[in-house]
Amino acid sequence: MQKDLRIVFMGTPEFAVASLKALVENGYHIAGVITAPDKPAGRGMKMTESAVKKYAVEKGIPVLQPEKLKNPGFLQQLQLLRADVQVVVAFRMLPEVVWNMPPMGTINVHGSLLPQYRGAAPINWAIINGEKETGVTTFKLQHEIDTGNILLQRTIPIHENETAGELHDKMKEVGAALLVETIQKLAGGKLAEAPQKVVSNDLKHAPKLFTETCKIDWTKSVDDIHNLIRGLSPFPGAYTMLNGKTFKIYKSSKEKTVLNDAAGSVTTDHKTYIKFACKDGYIYANDIQLEGKKRMAVQDFLRGNKV
Repeated sequence: MQKDLRIVFMGTPEFAVASLKALVENGYHIAGVITAPDKPAGRGMKMTESAVKKYAVEKGIPVLQPEKLKNPGFLQQLQLLRADVQVVVAFRMLPEVVWNMPPMGTINVHGSLLPQYRGAAPINWAIINGEKETGVTTFKLQHEIDTGNILLQRTIPIHENETAGELHDKMKEVGAALLVETIQKLAGGKLAEAPQKVVSNDLKHAPKLFTETCKIDWTKSVDDIHNLIRGLSPFPGAYTMLNGKTFKIYKSSKEKTVLNDAAGSVTTDHKTYIKFACKDGYIYANDIQLEGKKRMAVQDFLRGNKV
């Protein structure tokens, strides 16, 4: 019986909770949860549990929080959970000794249509690159990261002004439903694995985001800059400098026009808008945060700040 499957779930952030919750609510037996160790967070540096741990504890599921995944003590505990299959959603890279342990292998839920956007930040990069659609893939883990055989895929449209945060929230639900379907079909022997079709010069990557990635280059087009802002919102946030301080823009709108203003020059009516000149028009900063202040609408910002 497929509901007798013993599943070990590995994940850490909020994104992964939707998948764990879907498995629990569909009656699957979660033998254990592997998540990141508690770490200090916030102003008081209070020890904080991961979103996945909080949910697992609430549901009475055993939790393991290894510092190192090759630790012999952890491997022994993992073996004792006797998983038929492991599921990984937004966790860290697994050594072969871990992903190869269960008889049915280890399934990963990835936020892109593989082989496109392999890497740490697929949701962000799909938007930064101006894609009109993306999706979710379930696949079997292999040696190289994000290269395993595909099980199922679902396509998701990306709307013109959609941010990474909005797409993330949509994707975690689609991913959760796709995972349940994958487990059902896999357990029923109704799922064929398909190798990823790779044309190497056509591959788009999704590397980790660094501070340099987030800096706005005003010599680029309004479309490129608008996409960068959307793709980095709400975290880590695209930024420029204003009044000598870091100025993050979370939501923008664009105006295409021929202009003579220098790239990056600022225009404002001191009441309702701030706009920056770029290659082929203006970017309006609508939802912003100046260094040391809270995030706010630009109109609220202009009430108390001179530009």
